Parts: sequence; structure tokens; C-alpha cells
Amino acid sequence: MNIKGMLATKPIAEYQKEASDKSLKRALGTPALIAFGIGGIIGTGIFVLTGLAAAQHAGPAIVISFVIAGIGCMFAGLCYSEFAAMVPVAGSAYAYSYATLGEFVAWFVGWNLILEYMMAASTVAVGWSRYFIKLLDYYGINFIPPWLSSAPLAADGAGYSVHATGAIVNLPAIAIVIAVTALCYKGIKESAVVNTFIVMIKVTIVLAVIVFGAKFVNPSNWVPYIPENTGKFGEFGWTGIIQASGIIFFAYIGFDGVSTVAQEAKNPQRGIPIGMLGSLAICTVLYILMSSVMTGLVPFKLLNDAAPVAVALESHPQLNWLTSWVIWGALFGLTSVIITMIIPQARIWLTMSHDGLLPKLFGAVHPKFRTPHIATLITGVLAMTFAGLLPIGILGELVSIGTLVAFIVVCLGVLVLRHTRPDLPRPFRVKWVWFTSLMGVAFCSVMAGFLPGATWIRLLLWSAIGIAVYLAYGYKNSRLRRTAGAAN
Repeated sequence: MNIKGMLATKPIAEYQKEASDKSLKRALGTPALIAFGIGGIIGTGIFVLTGLAAAQHAGPAIVISFVIAGIGCMFAGLCYSEFAAMVPVAGSAYAYSYATLGEFVAWFVGWNLILEYMMAASTVAVGWSRYFIKLLDYYGINFIPPWLSSAPLAADGAGYSVHATGAIVNLPAIAIVIAVTALCYKGIKESAVVNTFIVMIKVTIVLAVIVFGAKFVNPSNWVPYIPENTGKFGEFGWTGIIQASGIIFFAYIGFDGVSTVAQEAKNPQRGIPIGMLGSLAICTVLYILMSSVMTGLVPFKLLNDAAPVAVALESHPQLNWLTSWVIWGALFGLTSVIITMIIPQARIWLTMSHDGLLPKLFGAVHPKFRTPHIATLITGVLAMTFAGLLPIGILGELVSIGTLVAFIVVCLGVLVLRHTRPDLPRPFRVKWVWFTSLMGVAFCSVMAGFLPGATWIRLLLWSAIGIAVYLAYGYKNSRLRRTAGAAN
């Protein structure tokens, strides 16, 4: 096995050639790209994980956790923007790594992006299921028993083992993944139209909660703002704040999904950076305001629920009228997040297949719909399976660590490419690149380091499986290696 070959980089010129490929439909303008980013960001983070992270780790200081995560995303987003404008292809961090750090690193990143997007779709589907049951309860409908609407597995203690819950499967979570997969199979334009419509609904709902909920905030619920640490790492205090930032980092991952649809953007050099950074800025402000209102409405311990926004509103009879709107908004909002997770995952597999690192069927494009239909179906089936079986805690932590690893590599990749190819034209250029890149690495590394130890063990196991797949298939079938061999 040739170690040098495993570190070979794919020429930027090849990616730029692929970017001109017409097999995928260029249907997304800048507003649609911003909406795509917001659609991916505003969802589980605001409607589900905010409450869980506040109740279990940070208390009212969850606001600080959002600021830390947002700053880390800002640095990573600037690095993403330079790459996305220069190499506007569908592979996102995988493609950027292949161009700068070599094939093996690219495979590792691509494999971990599966944790980000596919597991994210599953995580959001679990949150969608909880709000769907909440909606049925609100209207007095109880035809889905708990054993058909919750995960059959749950984590024990620190998360190193799992136990059976007595449930059979999370049926609503499976159903929503099936519906969204069908939409994504049909076409990018249809998906974008539905997503933009849903984004308008859920942003309106979020603003309504902030505006009307602010009138009933009790400042005493913010005291103490930083709850004293319980003596256990990650349970309140500053360790809890930072651990919460790593968990709710999940809430921000939608912005990098914009880079995966670069080949379907009308003007990727301009639209992709605006879409990523614009959606990130808008959502960071909304997250800070929303988390402040939620922790002000009720004592933070009460937010330990998969539908925390509804819990916060139900504690104030004057806001009952808003509860149904929030539940509907959450259902619509979480649906759009699943859309913006399944689409990127299929495009990453498409790119990896074109590079020979995955079988050709992952790269198949539907002749009529012009979507990677086989990859979309595979993504949907796997996401459906995980959503039906695993609890939201395990899924959310896997998503966060997979994303953080990808962000770290992208930040390093920008520095590497500035050194190895300073001559390349860069439509978007990161200012103070050494500072920006290294700060991105630092913030993401700290958040990853504060995630629970069990999450790291799962990452190592997942990575070991990925390395085995690469050595068994990807290394032997690499298009870059085959091309180099033919040239020799």
C-alpha cells in the first residue's frame, strides 16, 4: 500500500471542470441559498436542543453557549466561503480536503460528514416526532401509543452503554423521513420552493415567541445566570457552558449545507458565501433572543423536554393561543431541516462516487429529475432506520462531533492551500487568514474536546469502520490513482 498515494491531492482544475458540469440543475439564486441555510439552521437547535442543553448543562447561560458556538461557526464559515467560491462543487468539506490535504484525509472527512448530515436528519426526525405527538395531544387525539412514538434504545448514565426502553419503534419519525426523501428525490427546485415557504413560516413563529414571550419573562428565572457546577464535569458552571456549546453546535450546521449545493447555484462564486454567512448571522441573533426568552419564561430545569418551547409557553395561560402555532411552526421548521440534511448528504456521496471512492450507483443522476436519486434513497433509508431506533441525545452528539471534525479540517485546509497554491484566483478571500483559520480550529477543538467521552468512543468506532471501507474499496478504486497509473 502506497502511503504517498493516500496523501495525493486532487487538482483544483479538475474540480473547476466538474463545477461546469450540467448534469445537476442550476436553479438556486441567492435568496434561495440564504433560505436554504436558514432552513437548515432554525430547527432542532431552537425547538429541541436549546431546552435540553439548558436543563442539563448550562442553565440560563445557554445564551453564552450559543455565542461561543456562533463565533466558532463564523470563523469556520469564512473559511468555507473561500473554498466554496473557488471550488463550487457539491462535495463541501470532503472536496476541499481532497484538494488540499490528500485523499485519505478527504475520505475521513467525507465519512464524518455522514455523521453530520444523515444523523442530523435522524435527530431532527426524532424532534419532529415529539412535536407531532404534542400536536395530537393539543387537539385531544391519542391514537399513537408511546411504544410506537419513541426510541426502543436509550443511553445509560454517561452514555457508554444502551438499554431497551420497552418501545418498538418511533413511527412518526420514520414517516416524516419517508415523506421528505420522496420530495428530495423529485427535484432540487421543488425542494427549494417548499423550503423557502417553510422558512418564512418558522421565522415568523420564532419572532412571535420572542416578541410576545418577552412580556412574560421573569428575571428571577435567570438567577443564578451561571448555575454552580454540581461537582461533575459538564454539569453547569463554565464546563457546562462549553459542553453545551458543543452540543448545541448541532443547531448551526445548516449553514455549511449551502456549500453542498454549489453545483445547483446560479452564481455560486457570489451566492454561496452570501448564503452561508448571511443565514449564520440571522440565525445567531434569533437563537440568542429565543434562548433568553425561554429561560426567562420558566425555571431552566423544566425545559428538559424534547418540545421545550411548548413547555415554556404552556406555563403561561396568556400564551396558550401561541402554543398551537409554535407546534405547527416546529413541525414545518423541522421538516425543512430534514430537507436541508438529506440533500447535502446525497450530494457528498455523489462527489465521492465520481472520485471512485464509493460505488458508481451513489453517483447516478436521474435522467428526468436530475437529482442523485439512488444516493437520496440510500440516505433516506438509513436516516429512517436511525430515527426509528435511537434517542435524540446520542444522535445529536454524533452530529456535533462529526461536524466539528469537518470544520477543523476546512480551517486548516485554507491555510494549506494559501501556502501551496497562492496563485489560484479566489473570488472570496478570507481576511487575516492565519488568525481566522487558527481561531476556527481553536473554537471547534475546544467544543469537540468538551463533548462527552462516550461520543468520542463512538467517533473512533465509526472512523475505524470508515478506514476499513476505504482500504477495502476506496483505495483500490480511486479515480485519481487510476488516472496517475495510466499516465505512468
